[in-house]
Amino acid sequence: MTKFRTIPAALVTATLLATTGFAAPAVAGGQISIAIEPKNEEERQAMRFGLGLYAFAKAIESDAYIEQNGNGNGAGIAQSGNGSFGVIEQDGDGHTATLNQQGDNQAFGIFQIGEGAEGHVDQQIDGDTGLLLQIGF
Repeated sequence: MTKFRTIPAALVTATLLATTGFAAPAVAGGQISIAIEPKNEEERQAMRFGLGLYAFAKAIESDAYIEQNGNGNGAGIAQSGNGSFGVIEQDGDGHTATLNQQGDNQAFGIFQIGEGAEGHVDQQIDGDTGLLLQIGF
């Protein structure tokens, strides 16, 4: 008896997957954004360490770094204060990003892939740290 109950359930599941699983999206264009903000000093230090490893791997020697691979991308970093680090990396076309750091010892990275992602970050608090990961489509 158990075999007869699982076969219809499997057929229903297969039918649903076959008819809806491969449907094209109704609307094209958009983005998925993931913002990561540490909640305590230990997490802030870990994120700063990760951004430091990124800077080391890329041989970055400045406090602000922008890398763009693609066409029609726009990015800008403004900093006032001491000891801050900011990075924007864009892979793909038509991305826009700005990072405004107004304080001391801030660290932030904006990473965009795909097409047409838009992200803008303002840091106003000393020691503020975070990441913004975006996929544009």
